[in-house]
Amino acid sequence: MDSLELDFARIIREHKGTIYTVCYMFSKDEEEIADLFQDILVNLWKGFAKFRGDSSARTWIYRVSLNTCISAERKKKRKGETVPLDMNINLFDDSAEDMKQIRMLQSRISRLGPFDRAIVLLWLENMSYDEIGAIVGITAKNVSVRLFRIKEQLRNMSDEK
Repeated sequence: MDSLELDFARIIREHKGTIYTVCYMFSKDEEEIADLFQDILVNLWKGFAKFRGDSSARTWIYRVSLNTCISAERKKKRKGETVPLDMNINLFDDSAEDMKQIRMLQSRISRLGPFDRAIVLLWLENMSYDEIGAIVGITAKNVSVRLFRIKEQLRNMSDEK
C-alpha cells in the first residue's frame, strides 16, 4: 500500500464509529446501513486526495457521510420506499419505560427532514454550534435557530405515524 492508502485506512479506522452513527440515523435496516457505509467509503476515497485539512478529518467525514445519506434518501423517495419484512418480534421489548421513551424519540426524529435529522444527530453528538454549522454549511446562529424550531417540532409531534 502506498502512503495515501495507509493514511486513508488510518482515518477510516479512527472515524468508523462516526460513519456508522450517521448511517444508523438514516436507516434501521442492516442491509441498507451496510450499503450506506460502503457508499460513504467510496465518496470519502474519491475526495481524499483533495482533502487539504482546512477542517478536521472528523468534520470532513461528517459532511461527506451526511451528504451521502441525504442523497441516498432523496433517491429512495423518488423511486418509492420499500418496507423490509421483520419477523424478529420480541413481545417483551417495550416493558421498560426508558425504552418506550427512546423509541418514541427515535420515531419522531425519523419523521424530520434529512437536513434537520442531520442537525439533531450532530447536536446529540455534543458538537458545538460552530462545528455543526461547519459540517452542514450554515452559520452557528442559524444552527441555534434551527435547533430551537426542531425541538418545538419534536415536542408537538404525536406518537402516531
